[in-house]
Amino acid sequence: MSNQELAQRDSATTTTSARRDLQQDPDTPALIPLVDVSEDESGITVTADLPGASRETLSLNVDGDTLTIEAPISLDAPAELQAVYAEVRSGRYRRSFTLSRELDSQRIEATLKDGVLTLRLPKLEQARPRRIEVQAG
Repeated sequence: MSNQELAQRDSATTTTSARRDLQQDPDTPALIPLVDVSEDESGITVTADLPGASRETLSLNVDGDTLTIEAPISLDAPAELQAVYAEVRSGRYRRSFTLSRELDSQRIEATLKDGVLTLRLPKLEQARPRRIEVQAG
């Protein structure tokens, strides 16, 4: 077996082992993904950068007033490439947010495309701004 084949086999074993460890050990150090948060009249949009995360392993949970984003990182390089230096080989993303009582956590929508997670958190109907008509007296 050549050195390259051995390195590839070791890399595959390490990656599989790292994924299994992440699922079993919640204390694995986590990277905090960068996010953008914007608000409009109808709700809040959160955009999070999660390169290497997949839809199948992404976990979004609401517990009480806390929203948690968590995903294992899978940055598999092509077999013919070998990293000379890598700051991130495996690990996980994790970030939590405290939700306002004005938000409807039952209607959160999520999409993941090209490593970018977009969450839409709508406001409750009673929390949305409304115009009050003034009657002639």
